[in-house]
Amino acid sequence: MTPTLPVTTAQAPAACLTESSLLAALGIHAAAVHHNPGVPELYQHALRLGEGVITQGGPLAVVTDKTGRSPKDRFIVEDDLTRHAVWWGGFNTPTTPEVFTHLLARMGEYASNRELFVQDLHAGADPRYRLRVRFVQEMAYHSLFVRNLFVRPSPGEQADFEPDWTVLNLPGFKARGETDGVRSETAILVDFTRKLILVAGTQYAGENKKAVFSVLNFLLPSSGVMPMHCSANVGQQGDVALFFGLSGTGKTTLSADPARQLIGDDEHGWTDDGVFNFEGGCYAKVINLSAEAEPEIFKTTQRFGTVLENVVVRPDSTLDLADAALTENTRSAYPIEQIANHLPGGVASVPRHVLFLTADASGVLPPLSRLSAEQMMYHFISGFTAKIPGTEDGVREPQPTFSACFGAPFMPRHPGEYARLLAEKVKSSGAKVWLVNTGWSGGPYGVGERISIGHTRALITAALSGSLDEGDFEREPFFGLAIPATVASVPNEVLNPRRTWADTAAYDAAARRLAGQFRQNFERFEVGVDLAVTASLPKHD
Repeated sequence: MTPTLPVTTAQAPAACLTESSLLAALGIHAAAVHHNPGVPELYQHALRLGEGVITQGGPLAVVTDKTGRSPKDRFIVEDDLTRHAVWWGGFNTPTTPEVFTHLLARMGEYASNRELFVQDLHAGADPRYRLRVRFVQEMAYHSLFVRNLFVRPSPGEQADFEPDWTVLNLPGFKARGETDGVRSETAILVDFTRKLILVAGTQYAGENKKAVFSVLNFLLPSSGVMPMHCSANVGQQGDVALFFGLSGTGKTTLSADPARQLIGDDEHGWTDDGVFNFEGGCYAKVINLSAEAEPEIFKTTQRFGTVLENVVVRPDSTLDLADAALTENTRSAYPIEQIANHLPGGVASVPRHVLFLTADASGVLPPLSRLSAEQMMYHFISGFTAKIPGTEDGVREPQPTFSACFGAPFMPRHPGEYARLLAEKVKSSGAKVWLVNTGWSGGPYGVGERISIGHTRALITAALSGSLDEGDFEREPFFGLAIPATVASVPNEVLNPRRTWADTAAYDAAARRLAGQFRQNFERFEVGVDLAVTASLPKHD
């Protein structure tokens, strides 16, 4: 049954606070400040302000002006702290302190005399490395989103909370493009010296988490912590597994294993003695989500407290999770406590397995292969998968996609720096590294078939159980990958993709073509990467 909440008039409720001291450093004199409101209160504000509707079971459903991130509108202030530490180019675009100051002043003027929502939260489950982050936001639903996605302090911690960083997010403020020193109406600016993030001109809530993730990715390597865009789970023996992968590769699905506890679904840090979740919640893609394939995630779409972004809501308040009319990137944001099989506390031991997930639409890569240390660094820096028709507007045929470190838009440092740190962690822990293709076999997209999720789960189970440790492997000739000769519950012919193609000459041609695309992509990374890594490049002739 859908809960009903009282909805007040369009005026701000009398319970709101006027705590100008919270915002004085930003130059904001707000008419009303809601400081650390709880879930029911945020529902009331979101409904009052017309931000969303309640759907069957209780989630708050919202429709946003942007349905995804705006990586080309993200800027980092170039100063003495960042000038030689950030890998400029690509997604790391420099801006000046003057541009930041100018935009902050304009945003402060816009926010003054408005109603604002403030949440004080932690980024990072490990107290040794977490950041205390104050989110100052224009939208009540954004305040609920970050409350779901980040770690909530205890009452004692909240009482004397002093932020390390502040995020000012004002979707209603539109930047003036080049006049303001940015690219468009949308702008995400990060100033590491002031420890301040500005987000303007976008309602997409994911900008909140990815901006903080980028900050952690810059700061943590200096403390010897490897920041990672990956999901993580842990088995009954305390064996931790990491799942790296871009959208559509199965990162969330495959880490949600009923036999293993979920540590987190997206962002983690690897310390000398363990791994910890950056977040206190999950942000799962829910297009075509089913109760049969992903029961735990499906349940979150029926619960009070969940935020649903751009999910189609029928007139009777039920959801149509198969409808992509608004976007393919439909999302559910919920506290990790909604997943029954989660690991309380979000901190676990040192990883024993690292899995790189890719959805290869060319049908070339094997469904499972073991990587050497050099191959691990190469494939980590490459971050390969494929976009397929239906995932983005304008994609009519499969397109190879490379995103360094499986998260290029959020990685301020050179990919080689992250790869070396990952290699050190893997070496010291003795973790085994695997490449898992969840894409196609027997031919490319449109000819072959998507690899069975049942086979993928069986392969991952075999890898994590250690049953492949003493088994035989054969060497694939184009990428030099080690393919297991036999795996229980998986037909032998499935293991080597060349055997699944009716025309082996066509497979060889496709393999050479993909190898060439890998080599071409890697050219921009060769300066700053160990020679042993470049020596492991695939063969394409």
